[in-house]
Amino acid sequence: MARYVFVTGGVVSSLGKGLTCAAIGRLLISRGVEIRLLKVDPYLNVDPGTMNPYQHGEVFVTEDGGETDLDLGHYERFTGRPMSRKSNFTSGRIYWDVLQKERRGDYLGGTVQMIPHITDEIKARIRALNEPGVEIVLCEIGGTVGDIESLVFLEAIRQIGLEEGREGALYIHLTYVPFIRAAGEIKTKPSQHSVARLREIGISPDVLICRTEVPLSSEARRKLGLFCNVPPHAVIEERDVEHSIYELPLVLADQGVDEIIMVHFRMARRPARLDDWRDLVHRITHPRERVRIAVVGKYAELQDAYKSIFEAIHHGGLAHSAAVEIEKIAAEEVEDGRHRDRLAEMDGILVPGGFGARGIEGKIEAIRIAREGRIPFLGICLGLQCAVIEFARHVAGLDGAHTTEIRADTPHPVIALMEDQTRVSDKGGTMRLGLWPCAIAPDTRAYAAYGCALVQERHRHRYEVNNRYRDALAAKGLVFSGTSPDGRLVEMIELSDHPWFVATQAHPEFASRPLQPHPLFAAFVGAALQRRRAAPAMEVQ
Repeated sequence: MARYVFVTGGVVSSLGKGLTCAAIGRLLISRGVEIRLLKVDPYLNVDPGTMNPYQHGEVFVTEDGGETDLDLGHYERFTGRPMSRKSNFTSGRIYWDVLQKERRGDYLGGTVQMIPHITDEIKARIRALNEPGVEIVLCEIGGTVGDIESLVFLEAIRQIGLEEGREGALYIHLTYVPFIRAAGEIKTKPSQHSVARLREIGISPDVLICRTEVPLSSEARRKLGLFCNVPPHAVIEERDVEHSIYELPLVLADQGVDEIIMVHFRMARRPARLDDWRDLVHRITHPRERVRIAVVGKYAELQDAYKSIFEAIHHGGLAHSAAVEIEKIAAEEVEDGRHRDRLAEMDGILVPGGFGARGIEGKIEAIRIAREGRIPFLGICLGLQCAVIEFARHVAGLDGAHTTEIRADTPHPVIALMEDQTRVSDKGGTMRLGLWPCAIAPDTRAYAAYGCALVQERHRHRYEVNNRYRDALAAKGLVFSGTSPDGRLVEMIELSDHPWFVATQAHPEFASRPLQPHPLFAAFVGAALQRRRAAPAMEVQ
C-alpha cells in the first residue's frame, strides 16, 4: 500500500509549492521509489481549460487529453514521468461528480453533505493513484491555509492521515519567513500563525519548508521548530536559487528532505543517485555559448502563460550546452510597427499557440520577418496556422487569406474549423486533446530532428489547415512535412529553401524535459546557434 505525502501552503500564495513537490518527486525517484504526483485545486471551475491565462497561466495538456494545472508541467519536467487526468482535480469537478451521483440516486435519498460525501469523493480521487507498485503518492493542496475553499480538502487529508496511521501519511507545510530590511531581521510569527491555523484543523506538519530571502540562523530554526512543533532538523530553508529552478532538488537534498521522508515511512532505500542532475545543473551554470530567441506572443508579459514554451527553449539550449536568452515580445506591439529591427537581429523566432484575434497580425508579421530574413523559426499550434496564413498572403498571392476563427468571411480560409468540431457547442474539454500520431515525410527537417517516421505529440486546438488549399500552397514551395497517418490532417509544415523554418500543429513543449530536450526545440536552438556563430561572438558571462 502506498504512503501519502501532503504539501500545504501558508501565509501567502505563489510560494512555489508546485516546484517544491516536483523537486521532492525527483529526490524520491532518485532513491528508486515509485511515486505518483497529484495537484488539487480549490477553485470551482471543472478544469482550467476555459480559464484566462491572466488568471491561471498555462493550461498543461496530459497525454490522455486532460487540461490541467501548469504545476503538472513541473512534475513531468522534474520527474520525467507522464501525468494523467487523474493527476489534477478541482472543487468544481468534485461537486459536479457528487451532484451527478445525487441525481442518479446513488445516495439512496440521503442528505448530501460536505462531510462525508464531498470529503469521501476527495479521498477516493486521492486514493485512485494508489495503484499496484506505487509506494508514495505526493499530493499538493492548492491555495493557502485559511482559505475557505480549501477547508474541505484539508479535512479530507486529515482524515486520510487518521485512517493510514502515523507511518502512512506525512505532512509538509510550505510557509513564508519574511525579512524586514528596516529592522534587519526575519520574522517567524507569520509562519507560527499559519501552522497554528493548520493545527486547529487537526493537521500537525512533520516538515516545515521556509521560503526566505536570507539564511535561517540556528536560533530561527530552533524557534520555528519550538512554536510549530517540528524538530529543528525538519525546518528546511528554501531560498530562491541562483541560476535555475533545476537547482532546487539539490538544495533540498543537501538538507535531507528525502531522508526525512524515508525515515518517517521506515523505507529502506539506497542513497539518492543525483549525478545526472548535478551534471545538468553544471551545464546550466557553465554554458559554452549563448543564443537569443524571440518569443512573439499574445501574453508576452506573463511568465506563466508560456511556461512550458520557455522551459522547452532552455532545454533546447541544454542539448548544445548553450544558454538561451529569451526576448519576450508582445505581438500587438509588432502590429504597431515596433520591434522590427529587434526581431531582425534575433538568432531565432518562435510564435506560440493561443486563441483570439488580439495580436494575430503581429504574429503573422513576425513570421514574415523570419521567413524573409532567413531567421530560424519555430511555430507552435496557432504559430503554424499564422505561418500558413503569412505564406498564403505573401508567397502564394492569396490576398485576404486568414483563419475562419478570426475572420469568418475571409475570401481564402486557409485555416478552418476541424470537421469534427462543427457540431461542438460546449467550450470545456471539447477540443482535439491529448496524444495524436504524426507521419513524417523523409528528407525533411522534421525527419532530421525526430530521426523517425512516426511520432506522437500532444494537441489542443479546434482549427486546422484547410485541405482545399494544400495543392496551391505546395505548388509555391510550402512543404507539408507531417500529416496524420491517413493524410487527412496537416501536422507539420516547413520551407526547404530556408535555413530552418518549421511549424507544428502540436504542442511538443509539453513533452520536453531538461534531461531529454524535445527534438524540435533542440534542432531549432541548434539552427539559431549556427546563425549566431556566423555573427559577431556574444560574450559568455
